[in-house]
Amino acid sequence: MTADRNLPLEAARRFLLQGDVLFAEPYGTGHINHTYAVTCDQAGEPVRYLLQRLNTNVFKTPHGLMKNIQEVTGHIRAKLESRDLPFTRRVLTLLPVRETGACFLDDPELGFWRCYLFIEGARTYDVVEHSGQAFEAARAFGAFQSLLADYRGPALQETIPDFHHTPRRLEALKAAVAEDPLGRARDCEADILFALERAPLARRLVDLQAQGAIPTRITHNDTKLNNVMLDDATGAGVCVIDLDTVMPGLSLCDFGDMVRTACNPLAEDDADTQRMVARGDMFEALACGYLEGTEGSLLPVEREHLVVAGELLTYECGIRFLTDFLLGDTYFRTHRAGQNLDRARNQFALVRSLELQENTFMNRVRHLV
Repeated sequence: MTADRNLPLEAARRFLLQGDVLFAEPYGTGHINHTYAVTCDQAGEPVRYLLQRLNTNVFKTPHGLMKNIQEVTGHIRAKLESRDLPFTRRVLTLLPVRETGACFLDDPELGFWRCYLFIEGARTYDVVEHSGQAFEAARAFGAFQSLLADYRGPALQETIPDFHHTPRRLEALKAAVAEDPLGRARDCEADILFALERAPLARRLVDLQAQGAIPTRITHNDTKLNNVMLDDATGAGVCVIDLDTVMPGLSLCDFGDMVRTACNPLAEDDADTQRMVARGDMFEALACGYLEGTEGSLLPVEREHLVVAGELLTYECGIRFLTDFLLGDTYFRTHRAGQNLDRARNQFALVRSLELQENTFMNRVRHLV
């Protein structure tokens, strides 16, 4: 393979796109996959598509992952159509490969690719600007789960085993500390201690699940608020995106990951954690939006653990960042030295703030229900 090959353009031309492919530009801020906005000339008008190259080092079973996405988007599309609702902006639409009709391109030279219709007139936000955005994103994630509540198709594959199994994430951290291949543990002893001291928190949700107290549902499992597109004109939640981790899971994990992103007043890698104060207005907006979107389907025990879920998922993400830092930054894409350590410290500071405000936040939830 020659170094000057333009892989995105070559991949784009293999999909059944309308018009002549003109160019592909990097798009978005994701850490895992490589994403491009592809522009085509369709009878003199520019039309865009979203092209992604999957990171198969992270997603070991990409065929199964794409089967999940095909099943889930097909089910949601059918539900929307049955309600006589437009769907091309409310659910992702996969484009087929010209030669095979498959919803993905798996080429030994080009790699593993997929392509979607580009949703125009909407965007994502890496930092939530006001509580209205948090409400709309949470409502969209809740509606996504509600639309899949009656899914009866083929069983969805677990695309990343134990993705939100926090005790196993903690064990992975302990193993990374013991191995310490780059000698980085000495730079983060306080951070390691913080994680180990909160080992009981790691078991809160998995124990409830094992006891049958909370149900397994079809969930998104990566509910960063930048995985919901908000309409440019109205601000309404339009479409849930980044479906790589849609699989059986816990509603509380979905809610907790929203808390992790929306209640953080800082950028995810901001090292100035002295300014970290979890945002109560954002938490209330998330809870209100999620309860509305899930249409009353959450059990009382799930509602009672919404605050703990925020603490847990923030803690889990901090563990993951810290583990990756110790192992040499092999999972999360970094753009500077120490970025994953800064991310971990940022998350742990948010955990501290959530812990300090736990009773206050819980009263906000009880007020809603």
